[in-house]
Amino acid sequence: MSQTEAADGIDSMVDWDLALTTARRLLRPGPDVSVDEARRVVADLREFAQLAEGHVRAYTGLQATGARAPVVVVDRAGWTQANVDAFRQILEPLAEKLAERRGADSPMGALGSRVTGVETGALLAFLSSKVLGQFDPFWSDDVPTTVPEPRHSAEEPGAGIGTFVEPVAGGGPDGHSAEVAMAPPVGRLLLVAPNVAHIERELEVDPRDFRLWVCLHEETHRVQFTAVPWLRDHLRGQIRSFLEHTDLDPSAVFGQLRQGLEQVGRMARGGGDQNVSFLDLVQTPEQREVLDRVTAVMSLLEGHADVVMDGVGPEVIPSVATIRDRFQHRRSGGNWLDQLLKRLLGLDAKLRQYRDGAAFVRTVVSRVGQDGFNQVWSGPDALPSKAEITDPDAWVRRVHGFPN
Repeated sequence: MSQTEAADGIDSMVDWDLALTTARRLLRPGPDVSVDEARRVVADLREFAQLAEGHVRAYTGLQATGARAPVVVVDRAGWTQANVDAFRQILEPLAEKLAERRGADSPMGALGSRVTGVETGALLAFLSSKVLGQFDPFWSDDVPTTVPEPRHSAEEPGAGIGTFVEPVAGGGPDGHSAEVAMAPPVGRLLLVAPNVAHIERELEVDPRDFRLWVCLHEETHRVQFTAVPWLRDHLRGQIRSFLEHTDLDPSAVFGQLRQGLEQVGRMARGGGDQNVSFLDLVQTPEQREVLDRVTAVMSLLEGHADVVMDGVGPEVIPSVATIRDRFQHRRSGGNWLDQLLKRLLGLDAKLRQYRDGAAFVRTVVSRVGQDGFNQVWSGPDALPSKAEITDPDAWVRRVHGFPN
């Protein structure tokens, strides 16, 4: 299938222009800061991203292996646009499948693509104010991007905070040597400046300490993918498998959606399984198997990042204990509607990934040391299963052969 046909398939699934328009209309304003304050936040995030990388590599023992990943500081609109670009890439296998069966029984059409466009835009608008940073492992500099140009506006202090598309300064485009600068990218790291500024104010914590703390977590993801470049292809393969098992039969699609909406109603009334997300309700059995594998990997990556940020923290962030305590409290808070949306979107599951993954990492390191834990990066077969995430000793027995 040609790239043009794939692009047509993607566009027939989601009206991306409408998604962006919807998201921008629904975006919450950023914090009310001056242009100078906005520039200070952006400059700190750039500086601390480079500083954090050295701390993370020293703590984990992971070193770059000829791969690179630029760091980009963005505002909420920039984050939204970057995710639209990512979604278009990720959904390509599904678009190909849809294009193959386009015709009489295709469940999508002009109306369908507009509906999904509005839904996608609303979802991105909701998430855009909650994300401090995000590693996008599927970005490549040979794929066109439409992240907005930089802007600063005294008339839009919240919206004008740090829409920057240029990477962190340094020896290469992501702060590495010229040799690494020529290596193929394994993704890019997005730091969302207005959200960092907003949360540090809300928590009433030291801005310098909080910005560095955030960078420690997000830089851990960047280090993971630059030190273990096979991770990118592994995740891409899992997502492709998930999408290829999507059932495009109209009756099956709408049957799953109907069941999902019924469960949403039960959850809104306080019934049903409160630990189930909407995504859980519209999967095929094959997709559940794939998602179990992806969940295990994401739990590992997120838990590892949490362990690193807190492990490095006391050495370089005086107020790390206060930050962690207040941030954890905030993670579990929110009004009933916010909590419902988190459950439906699977954000509660993401919080469990942090907790379970961190417990896995700490237990394994206590059993076999940091070098022993780093065997997890030796290849896909060494990654923990979903069951092993909650039973670290099972992973130690499988990979290290002890204890018996």
